[in-house]
Amino acid sequence: MMFSKARARRRRRQGLTLVEMIVVLAIIALVAVMIVPNVIGRPDQARVTVAKTDLKTIAAALRMYRLDNGDYPTTDQGLKALVQRPETEPAPANWNSEGYLPEAPKDPWGRDYVYSSPGKTGGFDLMSNGKDGEPGGEGLDADLTDRTR
Repeated sequence: MMFSKARARRRRRQGLTLVEMIVVLAIIALVAVMIVPNVIGRPDQARVTVAKTDLKTIAAALRMYRLDNGDYPTTDQGLKALVQRPETEPAPANWNSEGYLPEAPKDPWGRDYVYSSPGKTGGFDLMSNGKDGEPGGEGLDADLTDRTR
């Protein structure tokens, strides 16, 4: 008789009851209801953050290019010069055989970053035209530039 009571207690402790499962699912649903709207409503803001990070990374690669070769790639050579050795003049003297970036950068909206050298504000200008892809704009459509220089 003692063995059957002990077995019954062990069986009850081994798994979750239906009520416990419903409580756990209710808690998960409550947390999801509170968090998901905050995350789902912000994909465009996330793209802006990615673009700003990309601009800093590209600017750092451009500075490395300049350290190796004495100047930034020309506007005609573009950001492609960070991925493969430019064949147009001025030819880079000490181009890194591994490149400066693994691939030609695109902004989070799938468009090329806008690059010019020499720039209006320094050795180069680098920007994304934002969500709308047009110069100017406000909010999510505003131009994003590298302001670390």
